[in-house]
Formats: sequence, C-alpha cells, structure tokens
Amino acid sequence: MSPSKLTRRTEPQRVYQLRLELLGIEPVIWRTILVPETLTLPRLDRVIQAAMGWSNSHLHAWRIDDRRYGVPDPEWDTPGQLLDERKFTVGSVLGDHVHEFVYDYDFGDGWEHSIVVEKRLPADPERNTWPMCIAGANACPPEDVGGPPGYLDFVQAMHDPMHQDHLQMWRWNGGPFDATAFSLNDANRAIRKLR
Repeated sequence: MSPSKLTRRTEPQRVYQLRLELLGIEPVIWRTILVPETLTLPRLDRVIQAAMGWSNSHLHAWRIDDRRYGVPDPEWDTPGQLLDERKFTVGSVLGDHVHEFVYDYDFGDGWEHSIVVEKRLPADPERNTWPMCIAGANACPPEDVGGPPGYLDFVQAMHDPMHQDHLQMWRWNGGPFDATAFSLNDANRAIRKLR
C-alpha cells in the first residue's frame, strides 16, 4: 500500500506509540511518544524536537518504507527525490505495515534517530489523542556540538574539570551539563506549547 495524501479526518481512530533512539551515542538517548494518526509529518517533527530537547534550528528528513520525505528544495532536489512531508500524515505513511523508520536532523552534525513503531493503539479522546511523551532517558546533545563524535568529546570535557577544553566547553554551553538528565514533565510542557 503506498502512502496517500492528507486526509481531512478530524478525529483519529488510531494512535502510534513510537520509540525514538538517537544513534551513535552511549548510553542511549531515547524517548517514547504517542501521536495520533492524523498528525502531519511536519507536526511530528515538532513533537520529536520538543520531546528530545532539540531547538528545531536545522533541516530534517524522514526515511520511511524506501521513501524520503521532507521539504523539497527545487535548487537541490530533483522532482520525486524528496516527497513533500506537508502532504502526508503519520497514519498515511506508517499504516499497518511500517515497523521502523529513520528521522534525520541537522545534516551537518548528522543526527540519526531510529524510530520503532512499538504499538498501534485505538484512539481514546479521554486519554491519548494528542501528542505526548510517556518515557525517556538521558539528555539531548546541545545543538551544533558536532554530531556523535563532537558530543562525546563535549561530555568528556564537561565532566572532567582538568580537561584542557573544560572551561571553553562550559562557557560555550552556558554552564554545566548533565548527560543523564531527562524530565518527562519538561518534555510534555514543550510538546503542549506546540498546540
């Protein structure tokens, strides 16, 4: 079944439970979110940004079922190479068959998120028809830190006061950094601000 364009249904019939995992980092930085099938891919991008702790200051793309989605740039993308994400909902691209896909963020730093569809749940207007984060672990890397290798160097410098780059990284970050920090409440506050 190929993805169809946006449907104008207002009430979702199904909710997807997605586990996001940032690749190339140990210990694993992950989040579990619930999103209704009617959410557009650009809105899913915003929910992921809020749940992870990113600032949404870079480009992104999706790799789903051998297709790429994003915002096509006529100067860079040949027609059909990158499908316009604004025309698709979560339900239209995931359907019943997609079990895993990839979300790329910040092509310069190269953050790759593996996203697993853990469950397809019936929608319940009292409980789960709005985006929310239900679990997670570890802090999101700062923007522009240099991808996984830069982040590992950053964490090492931040946690070792004797490291030659400790003070420089401290200043660049604007203070301390706890790589193990994650607040479910903060993630959901950020998601609620999107409504």
